[in-house]
Amino acid sequence: MGVHDSAVDRVAPPWWTFRWRMGQKHYSGTYWSATVGDLVIYESRLELARLLFADFDASVRGVVAQPFLLKKVVEGKVGKHIPDYFLVTEDGPIVVDVKPRRRLDDPVVDSTFPWTRRAVEERGWRYEVWSEPPPAELENIRFLAGFRRELLLDPELLRMRLA
Repeated sequence: MGVHDSAVDRVAPPWWTFRWRMGQKHYSGTYWSATVGDLVIYESRLELARLLFADFDASVRGVVAQPFLLKKVVEGKVGKHIPDYFLVTEDGPIVVDVKPRRRLDDPVVDSTFPWTRRAVEERGWRYEVWSEPPPAELENIRFLAGFRRELLLDPELLRMRLA
């Protein structure tokens, strides 16, 4: 089973969404993605950074947050995991887990990501664990993201680009 460009035209809701509350430790919200023309959820500033990079990548055709639930029996226990993003690209799907570098050695993370990678790659998809990008690159992409709104562009220039 593969993901085709036509799948991007359909709305894929997140497997789960989260609630915002006063005093929460993480910074969650929604980001307007020019790539998908809609809001995409994120749970942390690092996930927001990954969204900015995906929105900037010309090969990305679609982004789905919290795309699906994976279950696997690991050492007699049922392991469950919801990846952070599913990117539809020109080169095929990429399943993305976003995690700060300092947490990559956490025993739960260290035990979850290998079986997640196997499950994803068995489908012929790519798997990526994404951590902090170079700060200057992030700031440049964050700045440029503000100019990805069609209403800021001359419609005639857009037509010329598509022709």
